[in-house]
Amino acid sequence: MIGTRIATFLWRTHEPVFYIHPDNPQQRLISQAVAMIRNGAVIVYPTDSGYALGCLLGDKQALEQICRIRKIEKDHNFTLVCRDLSELSLYARVDNQAFRLIKNATPGPYTFILQATKEVPRRLMNPKKKTIGIRVPENQIAQALLEALGEPLMSTSLILPGSEMAEFDPEEIREKLEHQVGLIIHGGHLGEHPTTVIDFSEGDAIVRRVGAGDPSAFE
Repeated sequence: MIGTRIATFLWRTHEPVFYIHPDNPQQRLISQAVAMIRNGAVIVYPTDSGYALGCLLGDKQALEQICRIRKIEKDHNFTLVCRDLSELSLYARVDNQAFRLIKNATPGPYTFILQATKEVPRRLMNPKKKTIGIRVPENQIAQALLEALGEPLMSTSLILPGSEMAEFDPEEIREKLEHQVGLIIHGGHLGEHPTTVIDFSEGDAIVRRVGAGDPSAFE
């Protein structure tokens, strides 16, 4: 059971898995995970819409590794996962009306598409629209990681080739990916619901995908 292994970091068997409590993340393991991210690791971590792949924002090699795992091109729409909205204006252009709507919906299972600022590496932007996704997840492990990291995680949902949904079973993820990533954070079984995607890049809110988040405030 996860309760008996919750604080286990399996260095001794060389298995890159942390069992982290979903409600009370162990700070020691969070700190070790952040150190690994800063050292170039690609991690699998839980969000409020399934598991995701994440890496340091400016790490080109880690980004390329994520692209290989998911078999996606570099013009994929990537997302910056943020602890809160204090970083929003640094990485995205947003007017007051959009900011109020986003503030009322975060943290939560939403992805917001916004015009990117120059602080966002060009390789993360949509090559034609120069946009970036922004997420503020309602997940205690993700929040603890982001707070300790002190900056957004470059992230994409863990949707493996041939699948349409993000992975939600950490044991299956471990079987598939433990030799392809630096760390898997086991935070329990999660739901299979994707985020609701709201596009502000052209001014007014456009609902691009209806997922777990209620889209009514944006319609």
